Amino acid sequence: MEANKPVTVNEPEAEYQLYSYSDYLTWQFDEVVELIRGKIFKKAAAAPKRIHQRISLKLATKFYTFLEGEKCHVYEAPFDVRFPKTSNEDSQIFDVVQPDICVICDLKKLDDRGCLGAPDLIVEILSPSNNETELRYKFDLYESQGVKEYWIVSPENQTFTINTLIDQRYVTSRMMTSGDVVESAVIKGFSLNLKSFFEGID
Repeated sequence: MEANKPVTVNEPEAEYQLYSYSDYLTWQFDEVVELIRGKIFKKAAAAPKRIHQRISLKLATKFYTFLEGEKCHVYEAPFDVRFPKTSNEDSQIFDVVQPDICVICDLKKLDDRGCLGAPDLIVEILSPSNNETELRYKFDLYESQGVKEYWIVSPENQTFTINTLIDQRYVTSRMMTSGDVVESAVIKGFSLNLKSFFEGID
């Protein structure tokens, strides 16, 4: 591995090498890694904070309960989402992410390795180690790949921001917090009262 050690995004631009899903499948990192435009993004080796996990589990459970019996499926990380561009071949896929939560309604996109193509809805829960990735790189990736709704949750501030794809561009909501009700434009009928949602999460 050392002889062909993958570079990460914090190394000089000149040293960048493009990696594909084929490479990704061979790696054995202690950290969670994702590929965005062929570049490696490493998440922290340590487990996410407890509050991150509490929010993820509670929100995924609410989606699961709401969608039970429906055609849509909800998944939590670790769960690979691959975004093909010109080919579905592993060696030609350069974007592979592990969203905290994703909802897929086109079940033909699902296979034994995860999701091939854009989920209908993605939720990313921010942490100190991944804020820049979520707010900059993933926003652009999800918008360009046609993810219909992209939620960003801040555990520290107890806020939600919803990005809704309209005419191939994201329209961003105001920052919502306790007292607001989050509604999904993609998962019809799903709503979340943030005051009750964040109660008991600390």
